[in-house]
Amino acid sequence: MSSERRTVLIVDDSQLVREVVREAIERFPGFVVVGVAKDGEEALRLVHALQPDVVTMDIEMPGIDGLHALGYIMSETPRPVVMLSGATTRGAVDLTIRAFELGAVEFVRKPAPDAKDGWAEVAPRLHEALRAAVVANTGIPLLASPVRRGVPRVASLHRADHAVVIASSTGGPRALAEIIPALLGTLEAAVLIAQHMPPGFTAGLARRLEQLGTLPVREAQSGEPVLAGHVYVAPGGKHMEVIRDVAGPRVMLSQGPAVHGVRPAADPLFITAAAVFGARTVGVVLTGMGRDGSAGLRAVRAAGGGALVQDRASSAVYGMPAQALALAGADAEVSLSGMADAIVRLVARHALGRE
Repeated sequence: MSSERRTVLIVDDSQLVREVVREAIERFPGFVVVGVAKDGEEALRLVHALQPDVVTMDIEMPGIDGLHALGYIMSETPRPVVMLSGATTRGAVDLTIRAFELGAVEFVRKPAPDAKDGWAEVAPRLHEALRAAVVANTGIPLLASPVRRGVPRVASLHRADHAVVIASSTGGPRALAEIIPALLGTLEAAVLIAQHMPPGFTAGLARRLEQLGTLPVREAQSGEPVLAGHVYVAPGGKHMEVIRDVAGPRVMLSQGPAVHGVRPAADPLFITAAAVFGARTVGVVLTGMGRDGSAGLRAVRAAGGGALVQDRASSAVYGMPAQALALAGADAEVSLSGMADAIVRLVARHALGRE
């Protein structure tokens, strides 16, 4: 990031939160708060008046709430928006997932009101989210109102003999909301996703992806079989790996040390999937900051599997794809709109364990 200080508008209906977030941001190098707003209506006025580089947006507010304000900003005056979510209920979690579809690039979970030193613990995550936001590509077309494509497939009970493993971070939920619904019920590979997301939100992501598509999607459970045509989302706060026993491949979850500062991380998933499925593995690295997925994609390619990375133009942040391409190479760089078809073609090419 350049030495120029990036401007931030804070939007929250709580005066206490506005003050605490302002104090935190003012301590971050490279950022300055140019305004605060108590609701969506004031936020929209200040966005036009102040032209902030980044907006932090509360989701649940009286009057014009965060989702409506976000939708207006992204359609009329696009700029990176980081959602601040105090989500504790299923409905609130689902609103957070919906915010990604409307164009939010990141989100930060607010601490519980009674959490001792809660904001001190959240501050590093807020700083990370703002750093990701200022390098985010806000020129990506908005996701059209998603509709279910086709009819839900009859759930397979067959153990998968090939797999698609996906790494995603900043901008990932929006990318997944376009890719997963486009993988129709004819896909026989298991799909395993490592999306950088904290505990409490990955179940909501899985629910939303299942609502939009035809494949069964679930937050993964440790020890469950990896079935053909099913989608597994790594739970927030846990690494997801693949093991093989006498009955076939299974999911294994762990709370081992963070990898690249995150848990779940994609590298453990990719490396173990490559060991189990070999050349019948397809690795996909989507939008995000950092280098998670690079070593994993290299392991997939070393096992004879296929590799795809999202292209720069359609990535919210072209960090993980660029790092993976540099370290591991790929069969193709693919736009977000073409990724599902590219996955299907590469799975078919590797279905017999050879190119």
